[in-house]
Amino acid sequence: MISSAETKAIETGEPLAAALGCPLEIRSRMHENDRSATGFLPPEEFEAVADRFFATPDRSIRGWETARAAQQRIVGEVTGCLEKFTDGDLLFVGHGGVGTLLYCHFRGVPISREHDQRPGGGCYLEFCPEDPAGIAGWRPMEEMTGGAA
Repeated sequence: MISSAETKAIETGEPLAAALGCPLEIRSRMHENDRSATGFLPPEEFEAVADRFFATPDRSIRGWETARAAQQRIVGEVTGCLEKFTDGDLLFVGHGGVGTLLYCHFRGVPISREHDQRPGGGCYLEFCPEDPAGIAGWRPMEEMTGGAA
């Protein structure tokens, strides 16, 4: 099990790893897109800025990391983990924004919020490293049945 170093991801990853009886590896570069320039934004404002983040992937919106840079970072981290851990399944615990960027990369589609998870989070993506283009869309965690990569 691999987690970003963000509190929410670790708080999700630790009990999952314990329940599965596996170690949790924390990777600091698996973080959500860097939005430290704005800090907390009220929900309506955040959604508007996030819309622009996805719509203009090569431009920094209000000082945020660009979507393209975040995508390159998260793809590099996931690819590195897949090369390091070659036996068994991997479960990555992170955040929706970079998950959406990962999805777009593996599906070979342009960066777009059209592929983002449902509001409120609590979703997962499943893919096979041998066929990453076969990555399925977001599904609620309650539907997870095992075998996720």
